[in-house]
Amino acid sequence: MERAGELSMDAQKVARVPFWPNGWWAIVELRVGIIPLPIYVLLVGLIVAFVVTGKVPGEISMAIAVLVVCGFTCAEIGKRLPFFRKIGAGAIVATFLPSALAFHHLLPEKLLTMVTTFTNVSNFMYLFIASIIVGSIFSMDRYVLIRGFVKIFIPLAVGSLMAGVVGTMVGTALGLGMQHTLLYIVIPIMAGGVGEGAIPLSIGYSEILNVAQGPIFAQVLPSVMIGSLSAILFSGLLNWLGEKMPHLTGNGILQPVHEDNDAPKEEIPSAPDVNTVAAAAITAISLYLVGLLCHRLLGLPAPVAMLFVAVFIKVGRFVSPNLQGGARIVYQFFSTAVTYPLLFAIGTAMTPWDKLMAAINVPNVVTIVCTVATLMGTGFFVGKWLKMYPIDAAIVNACHSGQGGTGDVAILTASNRMSLMPFAQIATRIGGALTVTVTLLVLSRMH
Repeated sequence: MERAGELSMDAQKVARVPFWPNGWWAIVELRVGIIPLPIYVLLVGLIVAFVVTGKVPGEISMAIAVLVVCGFTCAEIGKRLPFFRKIGAGAIVATFLPSALAFHHLLPEKLLTMVTTFTNVSNFMYLFIASIIVGSIFSMDRYVLIRGFVKIFIPLAVGSLMAGVVGTMVGTALGLGMQHTLLYIVIPIMAGGVGEGAIPLSIGYSEILNVAQGPIFAQVLPSVMIGSLSAILFSGLLNWLGEKMPHLTGNGILQPVHEDNDAPKEEIPSAPDVNTVAAAAITAISLYLVGLLCHRLLGLPAPVAMLFVAVFIKVGRFVSPNLQGGARIVYQFFSTAVTYPLLFAIGTAMTPWDKLMAAINVPNVVTIVCTVATLMGTGFFVGKWLKMYPIDAAIVNACHSGQGGTGDVAILTASNRMSLMPFAQIATRIGGALTVTVTLLVLSRMH
C-alpha cells in the first residue's frame, strides 16, 4: 500500500509539471535528421515563402538551409521504408529521389537552379572528401593503416579481373555481344565514375574507333550509374549481414588491430577544445590544396595526392595526438551533418535520371549486377584469406564500381562505414585510372 501511494504521488508530480518549458524542450529534442523539429518547420516555411514571393537567394546560408532540409527529409523517408531501411535506403532515396523530382519538374525551378548553381560553383563535395579522408587517416591505428594500404591492392586486382571475366561472359550469354559488353558495360563500371572514368573513356574510344564521342558517352554513362546503385544496395546488404554476423566485420576497420608492445602508444584525446578542432579543419583544407597543386603540376588526382600526403604525415608522426583528436571531430561532424545534404545536391545537380532509366533492361541490369557482385564477392573471400575483415574488404571493392567520389559517399553511407573513405579513394581513383589506361592501351594496339 505504501509503495502504491508513492507511485500515485509521483504520477501527480508528473501531471503537475507545466508544459513550459519542459514540454517544449521535449518537442525541441525531436529531430528530423539533425534538425530540431521546430527549426525544421520554420525552415520549411521560410523556403516555401522565398519560392512563392520571388527569387530564391543564392547565398551560402540559403543553400545550406535548403540542402539540409531536403537532404535529411529524403533520408528520413528512406529510413522508414520496410526492409530497405536496413540496406541503406536513406542514401539511395537521398540520391535518386531528387534526381527523379528534378527530371520530372516536380521541384520548383527557382529552387532547382539555386541548388544546381551552388553545387557546381562551390564544389563542396571535395571539402567533404578532404575532411573525411584526413580525419579518418589521422584517427586510424598506424598498424592498420600501413598494413591495410599494402594489402588492399590484392583484393582490388583479383576482384577486377574476376569481375571483367564474369561480367563479359554473362553479357555475351544474354546476347549483348562480347565487345559491347566489355567496352560499354563492364569497363565503365570499374572506370572510376563520370569525370575520371566515363568521360576520358568515351574520348579515348572515339579517337581510337573514329566515332563521335557523344553517342559513346551516352552508352557508357548508364552502366556507371546502375553499377553504382548496385554497389550501394549490396553494401547495405553487407552492413545488415555484419549486424547478424559481427565476426565478419570490423565496422569500418579493414583488419584486426594487433598490439605492438614495442611501439610508442599515442593517446588521441576524445574531446579536444574548439581551437584544436578548428586547427584540424584548416589542416584538412591545406592538405587538399596540396593535392590540388599536385594535380596541376603532376596530373595526379587531387584526392589521391592528398591521401598519400596525409598517410605520410600520419605514419611519420608529424601530427600531434591532440591535432589527431581534432581531426576525428571534424570527420564525425562531416559524416553526421553533411552526408545527406551532399547526396541531395549530387542527386539534383549531377545525376541524370533519364540516362539511368534508359539503360534499365534485363540484359543490361543482369550483366551489371553480376559484375558488381563478382567484384564484391571476390573482395570478400580474398580479404578473408588475407586475414582482413571480409565485409569491409568487399565494401572497399564496391567503391571500385561506384560513381566516383559521389558513389563512394553513397556506398559508405549505405554501409555505415565512412571511415573506409581513404581505402575507397584508392579503389575509385587509382583503380579507375588503371582500368581506363590499360583498356585504352590494349584497344589502341588492337585497332
